[in-house]
Amino acid sequence: MPLAADLDPDPHVLEVELVAQEADLQLRPGPPTHLFTYSGSLPGPMLRLRQGDRLLVHFRNELSEPTSIHWHGVRLDNPMDGAPPHTQTPVMPGETFDYDFVVPDAGTFWYHPHVRSAAQVGFGMYGALIVDPPTGPESAELLGDELVVVLSDISLDDDNRLVEPDSGGELATLFGREGEPVLANGKQRAWLLATRGLRQRWRMINASRSRYFQLDLGGQPFTQIGGDAGLLSQLVETAAPVIVPGGRADLVVEPAGTAHDSLPMQWVPFDRGFGSTEFRVPVTLFSVSLSETEASEPLPLSPVAVPVELLSAEGATPVDLELTQRTALDGSLELGINGVPFDESAPIPASVGETQLWTVTNRMAFSHPFHLHGFFFQPLDEDGVSVGEWRDTVDVPRDDGKLRFLVRYDNRPGMWMFHCHILDHADAGMMGMVDLRQ
Repeated sequence: MPLAADLDPDPHVLEVELVAQEADLQLRPGPPTHLFTYSGSLPGPMLRLRQGDRLLVHFRNELSEPTSIHWHGVRLDNPMDGAPPHTQTPVMPGETFDYDFVVPDAGTFWYHPHVRSAAQVGFGMYGALIVDPPTGPESAELLGDELVVVLSDISLDDDNRLVEPDSGGELATLFGREGEPVLANGKQRAWLLATRGLRQRWRMINASRSRYFQLDLGGQPFTQIGGDAGLLSQLVETAAPVIVPGGRADLVVEPAGTAHDSLPMQWVPFDRGFGSTEFRVPVTLFSVSLSETEASEPLPLSPVAVPVELLSAEGATPVDLELTQRTALDGSLELGINGVPFDESAPIPASVGETQLWTVTNRMAFSHPFHLHGFFFQPLDEDGVSVGEWRDTVDVPRDDGKLRFLVRYDNRPGMWMFHCHILDHADAGMMGMVDLRQ
């Protein structure tokens, strides 16, 4: 992915220009595809800076419709969140807007529009935002190659033209639209040359509208070292990591095999509801080609100590939500929170300094990736104890599954959005607001 050009010589300021614009790009054999993009590339330019640095983005909209930039996972001030109409007015065609904030946390984040989100993200508008620690490597044992991978899909017809965002009608909205081809960094079936046994660090971002990415590298194990909010306090071993829409995973793998082997990195169907696994087969995202040379044996990967202040549920304000669907008076499908769509819902009141205990129950037959803007939260286990990890996007299992988490509000008042990150569901009404006041 291209890096955005820095306009400011100050090493602690990343000043860039981003343009919402249409572009013709080659995604697969045949005619090029006419896309919506950030600055003409898919994904958009990667933004990379250090924790505590200032990010200044001069944004210009050259599309024929309004748009914005939401900074997914970043704990910024409310006016910079990019969620019209609550944090700003939409950026209209021909208009500009400056996003200006300090990045307070190291980790893997991303950016995308929050106007007609399912359509604009589905048409190609997304990019990576990587925040490194202030100084030095995050761990002396994390040696080897790093790769930032933006996972996505896109709906094209036989002539490589974008499919209309409402194609398939209400049934497609209920399921959540998944497209073909499936892409890694905007490419179909790309390849990566790797030294056998050399540790690879892959920062994975799920920028798809609806697709859950369950990953498989020929059965080889992954070590997850980070997630939504940076590095974890302990390592997690897995052979099939699952990244929900909007989520991130920081994975370490040591490709093993003989010289010139090609290991397929595959999307594997994940059961998120009816139709998500039936008659579906794995899809190769990219291939890892092993070199003739072999790395010397790496040092053991030791846990990265990241202290996490465990939140307590004692005295926390309960917030109970249900993810629901109903039939509107005109017979159309409506998704919502607590039985009502977004435009009929009342905001959840909150105060600076308050801790809330949320219980989100999924009354539908499809799983939902739940995302809270502007704040990290701590999911709870079945015993009501914090799992010791900060998150901003977590799956709520289908068929009365529950997500329980604790969130503490610091001094950043404003209207903060929460929603299902299956963007078709959010656009159909499965959103709400937190009204945070002093």
